[in-house]
Amino acid sequence: MPKNAKEGILFTTVMCFLMVFGMSTYNLFLHHDFSVSNLLFGLAPGFVVAFLLDVLVVGIIAKKIAFSLPINKEKKWQLIVTISSLMVLGMVTCMSLFGLVMEGQEITISSYLRAWFFNFIVALPYQLLVVGPIARFILTKYQQK
Repeated sequence: MPKNAKEGILFTTVMCFLMVFGMSTYNLFLHHDFSVSNLLFGLAPGFVVAFLLDVLVVGIIAKKIAFSLPINKEKKWQLIVTISSLMVLGMVTCMSLFGLVMEGQEITISSYLRAWFFNFIVALPYQLLVVGPIARFILTKYQQK
């Protein structure tokens, strides 16, 4: 876990970049529209929006909820899984709407719920099994310097 603001920014940057990169790639393949140019076109705005949401809204709410839940905070893995899962819920909720807007799709309850579901089923395991461990590994290596 980050111990200061500099480490927090590093951790959040790595986490957001990997999540946006992976989820953008997934969504482009899902819509049969993958190309490197399409990926690069959506990566910068997706990263900026995800980073701001993480730092200013979702991260704050997820941590507040996680620390109020009756989990054993002494066991780091419980806190990590809880915060990560809450972050995925919040970010998928926000970024699914962002994706619909970026794709120029009509925003209906049906299209939003479909996007939310298809994003959630990939984002949660991707976060818990791939991105989280990579971001924590990078942070640990940085902290060892």
